[in-house]
Amino acid sequence: MKKHGHFIAVVGPSGVGKDSVIAGLLLAMPQLQKVKRTITRNPELGGEDFDPASESSFQTSVVNSEFCLHWKAHGLSYGIPSHVLISARNGQHAIANLSRSVLTQAAHLFSKFLVVQLTATPQTLAKRLQSRGRESEEEIAARFARSTYPMPSGLEIIRVSNDGLLQSTLDEIVGLLERKLDAGAQLGDTFPVSDITDNQI
Repeated sequence: MKKHGHFIAVVGPSGVGKDSVIAGLLLAMPQLQKVKRTITRNPELGGEDFDPASESSFQTSVVNSEFCLHWKAHGLSYGIPSHVLISARNGQHAIANLSRSVLTQAAHLFSKFLVVQLTATPQTLAKRLQSRGRESEEEIAARFARSTYPMPSGLEIIRVSNDGLLQSTLDEIVGLLERKLDAGAQLGDTFPVSDITDNQI
């Protein structure tokens, strides 16, 4: 029987650097598959590479079972394509930014499921949110309120602070993940953080 791949869910409050960490892990661990999410966001707002969709087309995709996971957050709809689940069952490791609201559901879907929870101080989060310029003060406050929601129980979680240097965060996570995955490459090698663009922070 073919071994199932791991699905790695990266979670944390807005501004904690999830996109930067995911980009760094993809560089350091080439066996990971990047999951391209579908989001009902204007693509001109920048940020991660995603498939934009209108709310009506998104709901059509839900009805047609084109997502294995989907949720709403901050007034937007997010979806993980169903082919990601099929690939995982065929041995492919994958990584994605997920909402805490679907972690329990994801753990039931993926037989090998791991959560990387990123943390940072409120001061760091506020500075990063203000610098990226995508949210108003009211939206930033709403994101802070959401960040206090508790994590579901019964999950395997790696908790790492991303309050300092990105390279240090990546080195720590890679060191932990290489004990979880069937590593076919040298995962401990470092790489230039400059390869990660500013809009991924």
